Amino acid sequence: MRRYPDWQARLREYAASQARAPFRYGKHDCALFAAGAVKAMTGVDLARGWRGKYRSLKRGLAMVREAGHEDHVALCASALPEIHPSKARRGDIAAVPVPDGLALGVVQGEYVWVLQPQGMASVLLTDAQRAFRV
Repeated sequence: MRRYPDWQARLREYAASQARAPFRYGKHDCALFAAGAVKAMTGVDLARGWRGKYRSLKRGLAMVREAGHEDHVALCASALPEIHPSKARRGDIAAVPVPDGLALGVVQGEYVWVLQPQGMASVLLTDAQRAFRV
């Protein structure tokens, strides 16, 4: 998987287009936000076949388990090479703690953009428990 030469501009445009969309599992959640960022930067759609297939965290996680993965972070790990969070650079994917578990987000320097039910948020990269190279 290779990033487009203009991946930074594509990522900015993608994030701006997603920032105000309402949070909805299966349509606009943390995993789909991260997968959309990967698609914007590389053209590879890691969420093909997942969008619109679930409407709750419980159902989404059940589908991921049915596909043979422990959770959405393990699914991400099956598609992207894992790196130590301290090695993550802009555009990589990170798993950060949120009240209901781990959220996938997009690394932006010392912060990670994450999508939560209350909207887009930034979390310190130092809080990341796992990271994945894009």
